[in-house]
Amino acid sequence: ETRFYHEEINRKERKGFYKPFLALFAGLAVQYFLETLMPHIKQINHVAVVVDDMDKALSFWRDALGMELHELRNVPAEKSQVAFLPLHGSEVELVQPTSADSGIAKYLAKRGPGMHHICLEVDDIEGMISQLTSKGVRLINDTPRAAADGKKYAFIHPESTSGVLVELYQL
Repeated sequence: ETRFYHEEINRKERKGFYKPFLALFAGLAVQYFLETLMPHIKQINHVAVVVDDMDKALSFWRDALGMELHELRNVPAEKSQVAFLPLHGSEVELVQPTSADSGIAKYLAKRGPGMHHICLEVDDIEGMISQLTSKGVRLINDTPRAAADGKKYAFIHPESTSGVLVELYQL
């Protein structure tokens, strides 16, 4: 009878012995899930600067600073002209409105020339939008828009970002 009693105690002690290992395994599984399945920010893709005179802006960014002008592109969907100046895996984009009724023109009229937004490259834009929505972040675009080259983008409202317009971008 005593032997049976001690075997029962040993069995209970062995069960308790595994609990910390199970907790550790569960914690590692959750961490793995978060790191592999949740969307991530990869890098700063670009910084956009609104300008009222593209030639004047290029005289500083290209001519004075020595940055290379990669492309000057009209973007009819945004009613703007954009100069792309690459810089070590990122770029500066100079944005000038081409129509008085564009969002960029309204921004320029209200705030004047200067920094417009910072663009963060993400690995899963739909997942990032879902994650931000679940955390109560105010978005300008609830679904990603498609650029002419097929890249997806969406904007986060400055109300949720301490006053900075943030663009999400998926290559």
